[in-house]
Amino acid sequence: MKPLSGPVAGAVPPRGSGAAAVILVGFMGAGKTSVGRLLGQRLGWTFADLDDRIQAREGCSISEIFRDSGEVGFRQAEHAALRDLLAEPGSSRRIIALGGGAFAQPENAALLEESGAFVVFLDGPAEELFQRCQQQPLERPLRRDKEQFRELYDKRRPAYLKARWRVDTSGKDPETIAVEVACILGLQ
Repeated sequence: MKPLSGPVAGAVPPRGSGAAAVILVGFMGAGKTSVGRLLGQRLGWTFADLDDRIQAREGCSISEIFRDSGEVGFRQAEHAALRDLLAEPGSSRRIIALGGGAFAQPENAALLEESGAFVVFLDGPAEELFQRCQQQPLERPLRRDKEQFRELYDKRRPAYLKARWRVDTSGKDPETIAVEVACILGLQ
């Protein structure tokens, strides 16, 4: 049985134009960047990808940051980039795609909670997400093999489930997912 999309119990979706940013979280291959771009176009909101911001801020690729500074150094750069992005003028009415591990870091989750952002978990089964990643030319430092991918997915999923809203991405294209996100947030 497929899990239902929609708000987590007790969550009240915003109505109308919404004042806060929409943050898309989820594992590698969930479609955060693709859906975020489409959602931004649909709503007329700006789109930002946190990984792009990290690379611009650090002056090197995500892979280079991992290679030179390890995951700890990357997570520090990630938190700083997220903090800066949320503090920018006009950060409301913005769609932000986080990297797969960003929301699993307690300091980032706390920062998003403080910001009042609408956090949406793009959920999907590990097997489908792995297949999507295999089809992308993007280098992902923490994607090694199917077993390691599944272990990391299982480790991070409880953090993702803390998001206020959840959309099941199983078998759906990014446009369909973007429409669902807009609908559950009352932004249609």
